[in-house]
Amino acid sequence: MTRVFSGVKPTGHLTLGNYLGAMRRWADVDQHQADALFCVVDLHALTVDHDPGRVRRLSRQAATLLLASGLDPELCTVFVQSHVDEHARLSYLLECVATDGEMRRMIQYKEKAARERERGGSVRLSLLTYPVLMAADILAYGTDEVPVGDDQTQHVELTRDLAVRFNQRYGHTFVVPRATRPQVAARVMNLQEPTSKMGKSDDVGPGVVYLLDEPDAVRKKIMRAMTDSGQDVVYDPEARPGVSNLLEILAACEGADRETLGGAYESYGALKKDTAEAVIELLRPVQERHQRLCADPSYVEGVLRDGAAKAREMARPRVDAAYRAIGLLAAG
Repeated sequence: MTRVFSGVKPTGHLTLGNYLGAMRRWADVDQHQADALFCVVDLHALTVDHDPGRVRRLSRQAATLLLASGLDPELCTVFVQSHVDEHARLSYLLECVATDGEMRRMIQYKEKAARERERGGSVRLSLLTYPVLMAADILAYGTDEVPVGDDQTQHVELTRDLAVRFNQRYGHTFVVPRATRPQVAARVMNLQEPTSKMGKSDDVGPGVVYLLDEPDAVRKKIMRAMTDSGQDVVYDPEARPGVSNLLEILAACEGADRETLGGAYESYGALKKDTAEAVIELLRPVQERHQRLCADPSYVEGVLRDGAAKAREMARPRVDAAYRAIGLLAAG
């Protein structure tokens, strides 16, 4: 059975982009068709300045929302990255295989380091090396497929390179994974800056719809979304990024075709109204399940505890094999 691994980073509240671009597919498709693992990658949240209490709160919230989105612990494995030591153990071995040049060529490192320097902050070493930790997340489980958005494709390519290099130098140890991308709404854009991704880490204000936003907040944000000059409602991401983003969202909510939807509207106002109502209805069951799960924290804790135990059991043999292959003495 194909093995799938993916995760969410608790650096901000999860957004509509996270749900339409990844989480809904995980629940509707991946957990039913694959041996799937879904992880709150909390170690990745430590690569920038952070508040420890906030990381803990967001980690719990992310795990709860994964379950609220439809992930079933009877069908898949849901856990927190730091609860499974094999991620950090394997990351160091892969740092011994990766090169400095590979790390510095990572687009996200360049962008995030530049933003950190602009703010007058220092760039943590972990920001440079976190793609290796991401590779360890994937390779520890013999992952075949990694469902990712466009911005993470480079990291999966690095993972493939490291797996091939390790296998060639030290003997076959790792499965070489491949990236898979959802066909619709792989990248939902900021409502106020439609040429930028709707991100949970850096974006604030009216451009981001969060999964736990109240209906009135969702409606207000979408009705105030930035549109384009002219009045024609057409799907053209290059020339009409604002209206195209709304059509992308509406199409993903309704399972419709973006281009066809564009021809059905004569005004931006009507498109915004329908998009807002579609998003509200899409999020309603997720929010209701989240509320029920929050009322039963012991259930979520049990899921994460059992998920970590299962993940540990899956990862440890391969990571132990990597330790032996690279030349380390086995523990007594």
